Amino acid sequence: MLAGGFFFLLSVAERTFKQRFLYAKHFCYLTSARRARKYDLPHFRLNKVHNIKTWLSVRSCLRKRGPQRSVDVIVSAAFVITLSLVCYLCFELLKEDEKTQHSLYNCELFFWCFAIGIYLIRFMTLGAMINKKYSSLSVLITEQINMYLHMEQKPQKKDELTLANNVLKLVSVLLKELESPFKISGLSANPLLYNVTRLVVLSACSGVLSDLLGFKLKLHKIKL
Repeated sequence: MLAGGFFFLLSVAERTFKQRFLYAKHFCYLTSARRARKYDLPHFRLNKVHNIKTWLSVRSCLRKRGPQRSVDVIVSAAFVITLSLVCYLCFELLKEDEKTQHSLYNCELFFWCFAIGIYLIRFMTLGAMINKKYSSLSVLITEQINMYLHMEQKPQKKDELTLANNVLKLVSVLLKELESPFKISGLSANPLLYNVTRLVVLSACSGVLSDLLGFKLKLHKIKL
């Protein structure tokens, strides 16, 4: 029952990530006339300051939509449990007792790590795609090119288009400064904890591989 409840929570978290990705994908269609028409979405160009403000507001609203803290807690718990199980299994494999290495208990822990690891990989994959959708600056660059072309076609609107173009440049700089790599939990967002976790996991894995292969292998020196 405990295992069923835990994997049910992981499934709920995965569904939330899928919904976030769906929001991010449709958000990119707002500035495309063809795709907005295809998916019955509102369409507007970023050639006015008011439209840029609306685009930023919609982006901020969609990023905060849905459960945030509860999903982060679920993913953080899965991350900590997997890390603890991996470290324990590495410690058990380093023992010279063959009965301990091939015990049914260790096999069960291995399958737990494998099952939870699949969900963690899924979270990281969806998170990377979501971050790519929201952090893509190609939309802003395309709108800037369109405004330069409109300036040549409509010189009387040059001042308005120049103002909107300057705002787009500031928005591009702001997004580059504010956007950080996607974090599936608050734990992975901490650089110190990330480096310590990587060092511990790679050191444990290098110890196991060194024992199995017969020569010393230092994975913690490899830059990932």
